[in-house]
Amino acid sequence: MQLTCDRALFSAAFQAAASAVPARTPKDVLRNVYMHVGSSGVELVGTDQEVAIRYAVDGVTTTSTGEALLPTNRVSSILRELQCADFDIEVEEQTLRLNAAGSQFRLSSEDARDFPPVPEFDESDYFKIPAASFRQMIRRTVFATDVESTRYALGGLRLEFEEGTITAAATDSRRLAVATAACETEGSPVAPEKTTVVPTRAMGLLERSIDNDAEYVDVVVRENEVLMRTGRCVIYSRLVEGRFPKYRDVIPKAGEVTVNLTGGSFHSAVRQAQIVTDEESRGVDFVFGDSKLLLASRAQDVGESRIELPIEYDHEEIRITFDPRYVGEFLKVLTPETLVELQLISAEHAAVFRVEDSYTYVIMPLSQNR
Repeated sequence: MQLTCDRALFSAAFQAAASAVPARTPKDVLRNVYMHVGSSGVELVGTDQEVAIRYAVDGVTTTSTGEALLPTNRVSSILRELQCADFDIEVEEQTLRLNAAGSQFRLSSEDARDFPPVPEFDESDYFKIPAASFRQMIRRTVFATDVESTRYALGGLRLEFEEGTITAAATDSRRLAVATAACETEGSPVAPEKTTVVPTRAMGLLERSIDNDAEYVDVVVRENEVLMRTGRCVIYSRLVEGRFPKYRDVIPKAGEVTVNLTGGSFHSAVRQAQIVTDEESRGVDFVFGDSKLLLASRAQDVGESRIELPIEYDHEEIRITFDPRYVGEFLKVLTPETLVELQLISAEHAAVFRVEDSYTYVIMPLSQNR
């Protein structure tokens, strides 16, 4: 089997597939990227058997068909160092050769027949989400998952399909992020009855795989797995087991006080207040009153800070304490000009941040007697 490959295109596809290859695994075969050369083109596959990526490669010329395993680390290093526009791949039994102008590499390769099968996206009925909206929705929620929790369902995004919309929810039990986007259909897909929680890692891989010129992300949910297709890339993942919290129940219906803030200036104030915090005293006091927001922090052996931000506020003073990391992570995924509506009830109740009607973020306050 022999192929002539465009180095830049092949390298980009290889790195995408390699992002699903596990760093550590007892199964040596999973340390490779699987290459399939067929009548419809060349495809690269990487997997840890929980998550997988299929990537169709452009820029390959061949009259061959077959399959081979590409050692991930070695091939990544070779592709990174090559300076030529094109290079050749030759496969003979379990020997792999990469030839470029002035460079030749011969690598041992494992038997491709030992590579585990990865499901394909072959349904004709599926959900279609505008790619830019889906990417934004992932960015606005995935950071709120808890990948280290023993409550496994908190380690992923819950996806809900309703008439014309898709909702993503993420929580680590201390904060909650919920985002919605428009959703279309191809054929007649049926919304899954079972709770659909997609692992954080799979959603992160999808977010990075969505090109700026991608139009849609196609989604198929099966009994215990999901497939998501964007452009030349298909991501497969098993669904997370476990019960996801009834997150809608923890969102306050309305706040006693509403404060309007601009994302950029608010984020700057939070970052400044976070400077004077430590592991013992992470909390920052957010004091709303007298047409300003005061952010005050104090840490033993570090010092203290007072950051003032002018706002429109003519209600009674409210002092509420937040972990600034949770506020900062929310603001980080917004553009500086984004308008944020903050709804407050009291120092003991959850605060709700809203961006238009499509994004809701809830944070539990810290005790002021910490």
